[in-house]
Amino acid sequence: MSVLRSIALFLLAALAEIGGAWLVWQGIREHRGLLFIGAGIAALGAYGFMATLQPDANFGRILAAYGGVFVAGSLAWGMLVDGFRPDRWDILGATLCLLGVAVIMYAPRATE
Repeated sequence: MSVLRSIALFLLAALAEIGGAWLVWQGIREHRGLLFIGAGIAALGAYGFMATLQPDANFGRILAAYGGVFVAGSLAWGMLVDGFRPDRWDILGATLCLLGVAVIMYAPRATE
């Protein structure tokens, strides 16, 4: 059950970080205003709390693994929200990143 909880937390973190960055982008680059920027800053703040909820106590491990989720999530966000079409190299890279997440977070370990 802790693996499912961890995956859910990674997905929520990606939604908060990528969504927050997108909102700030929209507010500034697309001239949508302070409401978008403020919502983006709030979402980015929420992202900052997600890592603290992970069951693993090692900050470096959590953030390293989250980097792979961020890569794949950013491509998915681009597809769903901005109409981005990844090529095979984007997909291969995201797959490798997610494999790295699985190894870093969920490989069996000796007691630390």
